[in-house]
Amino acid sequence: MSEETFDRLCMQPNGWLEKTINDITIRVGSGVTPTGGSEVYSDSGVIFVRSQNVTNSGLLLDDVAFIDTLTHEKMRSSELLPFDVLLNITGASIGRCCVFPQEIGSANVNQHVCTIRLKSPNYMEAKFLALLFVSPLGQNQIFRLNAGGNREGLNYQQIRSMCFSFPPLPQQRKIAKILTTVDNLIEKTESLIAKYQSIKQGMMHDLFTRGVDSKGKIRPPQSEAPELYKQSELGWIPKEWEVETINALAVRVGSGITPTGGSEVYQNEGVIFIRSQNVTYEGLDLSDVAFIEIKTHQLMSNSEVYSFDVLLNITGASIGRCCYLPDGLGRTNTNQHVCCIRLNNSNEGDAKFLSSIIGSPIGQIQIYCLNAGGNREGLNYQQLRSFIIPWANIRERHEIANLLMSIESKISRETQFLIKLRSQKTALMQDLLTGNVQVTPDQEDKELAHA
Repeated sequence: MSEETFDRLCMQPNGWLEKTINDITIRVGSGVTPTGGSEVYSDSGVIFVRSQNVTNSGLLLDDVAFIDTLTHEKMRSSELLPFDVLLNITGASIGRCCVFPQEIGSANVNQHVCTIRLKSPNYMEAKFLALLFVSPLGQNQIFRLNAGGNREGLNYQQIRSMCFSFPPLPQQRKIAKILTTVDNLIEKTESLIAKYQSIKQGMMHDLFTRGVDSKGKIRPPQSEAPELYKQSELGWIPKEWEVETINALAVRVGSGITPTGGSEVYQNEGVIFIRSQNVTYEGLDLSDVAFIEIKTHQLMSNSEVYSFDVLLNITGASIGRCCYLPDGLGRTNTNQHVCCIRLNNSNEGDAKFLSSIIGSPIGQIQIYCLNAGGNREGLNYQQLRSFIIPWANIRERHEIANLLMSIESKISRETQFLIKLRSQKTALMQDLLTGNVQVTPDQEDKELAHA
């Protein structure tokens, strides 16, 4: 017995046993890509699982391929069965793992996904094993096995040799139930966020082409009420609206600089220094914000930004991302990759209205067209000043801004809840899968164990 194995056994909770994957399985193997490759894929038939379908959150079938029954019969040895554990063994997604659910029916798999079949498959025990693979306990083993000279991925012998500590079956099922409950809540929260984001996109389209009337209702479309609209450079807009350039609306269009010394002058506290990664369509993200000293800030006073300035990324892969600077952040500065647009009468409603329009197709199409020529370095201030914007009266601008902020508040609240859930799951996995926290199995699981 190796010293490492002895140490692990000494740290095991009572009743837990160290086992290899080979000890608990009847199959460790994968399939092949059928002759003809992707050309034999069909729009329907037998599901053909590839590595992109295997995620740590479950089997993702948005981009699933199909093979015909004849091809499936030729590959019968790699047919998937309910509660097989699927593990990606090659490429960038190596180590991703989930359980093949019972309700899918006939399915097969290619050579990049390994099938791990338990001796007596059931969902909860398969889920427990999948959780072990995606936990640090499993990922560390996968990293070590794949860190040698062979960078192609894991082979079956390596997978069979992987070793974990297993509690008795009733505890395995209980742990799997607990973590499955968290997973289900995470999935529901993700779905709710996606729903709110879809609602927001639809709202933006309607609000920026139809606006809201004096009663706060979205106007009927132009096809139903042509008398409410007029033609403009941007197409049909409400007749009360105007088309304005950013130059006419703003007192400042400009950005800052990277301070002398670059990232070496960044501090852990001081004056907030905004970079392009902090500017997102959902708002200002300060999770990775930099700080500069007050004396550095004073040398860059021309690039100071203020509450309700609109911030727009003008270079790089994130070009076009836009938000506004909320109130209450104190002294703030920015670099040359983020443009500040300061409106004539700066206020939150107008800042939200303008930043949302720039982030909508109305603004993004203009950004694409201006940046699609020979100069790929980004947008310049002259180009930005020439942007045309549909501009409603102040009442309508602020009503539209309030509607958008309301849906964004829901998205933000659910996003924070999702972050909390994921953090809780990580902590639970650490405690439950190592035995640091013991669980009391359900009576039905105890009975199953003795059946």
